[in-house]
Amino acid sequence: MSLDQIREFVEKNKEEYLETLFTLLRQKSISAQNIGMEETSAMLLEMLEDIGMDSRLIETDGHPVVYGEMMKEDNDFTLLIYGHYDVQPADPIEEWNSPPFEPTIRDGKIYCRGVGDNKGQLMAQILALKSYQEVIGNLPINIKFVFEGEEESGSPNLAKFVSEHRDLLKADLVYTSDGPMHESGAPFVLLGVRGMLYVELNAKGSDWDNHSGNKGNIAPNPAWQLVELLGTMKDDDGNILIEGFYDDLQKPTANEEELISTLPYNAEQVADQIGYKGFDMTREEYYRKLTLEPTLNIAGFHSGYGGEGAKTIIPSTAMVKMDMRLVIDQDPDDILEKFIKHVNKHAPGVEVVSHGSMKPSRTSPDLEVVKVVKEAVKEVYYEEPVLQPSLGGSLPDYVWTQILGVPSVIVPYANSDEANHSPNENLDVDKFLKGIVCTCSVIRSLGE
Repeated sequence: MSLDQIREFVEKNKEEYLETLFTLLRQKSISAQNIGMEETSAMLLEMLEDIGMDSRLIETDGHPVVYGEMMKEDNDFTLLIYGHYDVQPADPIEEWNSPPFEPTIRDGKIYCRGVGDNKGQLMAQILALKSYQEVIGNLPINIKFVFEGEEESGSPNLAKFVSEHRDLLKADLVYTSDGPMHESGAPFVLLGVRGMLYVELNAKGSDWDNHSGNKGNIAPNPAWQLVELLGTMKDDDGNILIEGFYDDLQKPTANEEELISTLPYNAEQVADQIGYKGFDMTREEYYRKLTLEPTLNIAGFHSGYGGEGAKTIIPSTAMVKMDMRLVIDQDPDDILEKFIKHVNKHAPGVEVVSHGSMKPSRTSPDLEVVKVVKEAVKEVYYEEPVLQPSLGGSLPDYVWTQILGVPSVIVPYANSDEANHSPNENLDVDKFLKGIVCTCSVIRSLGE
C-alpha cells in the first residue's frame, strides 16, 4: 500500500470528511451537564455502522460507551482505539469569536468546542478505516473502538467497564489520539501519563468572622493554620516532606533517561508559554520534572475578605485545594492515606476531602510495537516523532496498562495551540487530514 494513495483519497474527499466532522461537532455532548449525551452516542453508533463495524452501545453507571469492532479470523493482531465523545462546557461564551457549537474555518483552523478534544481526533480514526477500506480493501489487523462519554468528568466508570469486559476488549495494543502535538510542532509518541490526586483542606476557627483589632491575638485564624501546615509539606529545594511519599517511586530506566536527553527543547519558548520570564531549567531538568517526577501543587487558597479596599477581620474559615501528579508506581489511595496522616500530625482538626484520583501509566520504550508505531508516524509527518516516556497531564491510560494488561501509546493529532478546554478551541484542517493518514499508516505497519 502506498500512503500517497491514501493522501490523494483523503484530499479528494476533504469536503465530505469535514462535513462529517461538522455534523458531530454541532451535536452538543457536555458530560458535566448531561447535555446531548444520548443523541451523540446514537449518532456515533450510526457512523460506526456506516463504515461496516459491528457496533453497539454498552451501558455504564453513567453515559454509555460506544463500542465497535471489525474482526477477521485470519488477522493475528488486534488494535484497540480509545477516544471520548464528551466535551467541556463552552463557558465563558462571550470570549468565543464564533458560536462555540457551530464549526467555523478561519485561517486554516476549525473553531468549535470539542474539535480538538476529542471529536476531531476521534473522527480521524473513523474516517481512516473508511479510507483504508475504500483504497486498499480489507484491514490487515483487527480493530476495536471504545469511545466513552465521561472523560471530561474524570472517567468515573471506565475502570469498571474495562474490568467487566476484559474478554470483549482483548487486544495487543491500545492507541489513543488525544491532546496536542509537541510545542515544537513535531509529532508525539507518548508512552504514558502521570496520575493525579485532588484534595481539599478545610480549617475552622471561630463560629463567625471577628474584628481583627478587637479580637486580634484572641480569636484563632484558620488561614494561618493552613499556611503553617503547607509549610511542613515541602522543603526549600521543593522536595515533598510527606512521610513515605516517594516510597513506591519507580526509578526511570536508562532508556527513559536517554530519551529525555534527546527531546527538543527551547527554554525561551517554555518561558513564553507559561508567562514567566524567570524560567531557567536545563533540558534534562525540565523533562524529568515534567514527566518522571511527582508534584504537590496548591491549586487555590480562599479565606477572609478579597474584595476592594480594606476589611479588617479574622476569618472564621479557610480552604485550600491541592492536586498531586503521581508517577509509576505511586498509588493515589496510598498517597491519600499518607497525606491524611501528615495533616493529622501537623494540624489536627483540619478536614481532608478527596475530590478524585487517577492512577499513573507507563509503557516501555523497548517494546517492538512502540518502534513500529514510531516509524509509522514518522512516515506521515516526514520527521522523527518526539518519543516521550510520559505526559505531564493525566488521562485514564492506566485502565489499559494495569486493568487490561496491554501496552498503550498516545499519538496526538491536534496542533499544539489547540486551546482545548478554553474559548476558541481549534484544530488545523491539515492536522485533521494528516490524522486520518497517520491512522492508516499505523494500521498498515502493525499489519506488516
